[in-house]
Parts: sequence; C-alpha cells; structure tokens
Amino acid sequence: MPIESDAERLRAAGLRVTAGRLAVLAAIRGRPHLDAEAITRSARRQLGRLSAQAVYDTLHALTDAGLVRRFQPARGAARYELRVGGGHHHMVCRKCGSIRDVGRVVGPASCLAPERTHAFQVEEIEVTFWGHCPGCQEDQLSGGDE
Repeated sequence: MPIESDAERLRAAGLRVTAGRLAVLAAIRGRPHLDAEAITRSARRQLGRLSAQAVYDTLHALTDAGLVRRFQPARGAARYELRVGGGHHHMVCRKCGSIRDVGRVVGPASCLAPERTHAFQVEEIEVTFWGHCPGCQEDQLSGGDE
C-alpha cells in the first residue's frame, strides 16, 4: 500500500507529525531545490511563526530520515528536494542559479568510476552540470546584463 500523505511519510520514518515538519515538506514539494532561507519564508507564510532554527532542525531530521535529499552545488547554498536516492543529477545555471533535475548519465562515463578508491566504499555519486538556462542564453543574445 503506497504512502499517500506527508503525515504518513513522517510516521513511517519514525518522526512525530508536527505543523513545522508538514510546512517544511509542503514548501519543498511546492518548489524543489529551495535553500533553507526560502523554505523558512514559505513555511512562515503557511504557519505564521516558525524560527529559522526550527527549520534547520527539521531539515536535518528529514534528511537523516531519508525523506529529503540535501545537495549543495559548488559556491552555493545547500538545496533540498523530495527526490531522494540515486537516479538523477542537476543542471545549474551559472547566471541566475536556476536548478533543474536531469536523468542519469547514460553511455560510457569514465568520470563516474574513479581510477582509485583509496579504500573508500563509494555509496553515492553526485553530478552537477553547469551552463546557462534558456532565459539567460536569450538575455546574452539580446545584449542583456552579463
């Protein structure tokens, strides 16, 4: 039987169902790839009052429970999404910072198999593709801000 609601997901992960946790999950569901500040603003719009520390604590608990995935593009703030586990990577715009999910790398990808593991047991690979989104490409072509 599939788990339907965020409350059921929290319970299944062994977490208490609280208004703050539900608001944080709703914020991430509404706009994946938000940073903690944006999640805090969204959750506050829903609840009225919620401390930034409560949001950070909630994000930590949700990540530890496997309900939320935290990733951090280079030179950027940590971002959060509900899509957990492997199976996708990210495309990040260098100009505006927009982030899109992209599927797994297909075909031969030697960069995903390290020459030496230095005795590490590899558990996960994160790939971030950097470039310019269509809107920023258009801005460049039309002489917009660099």
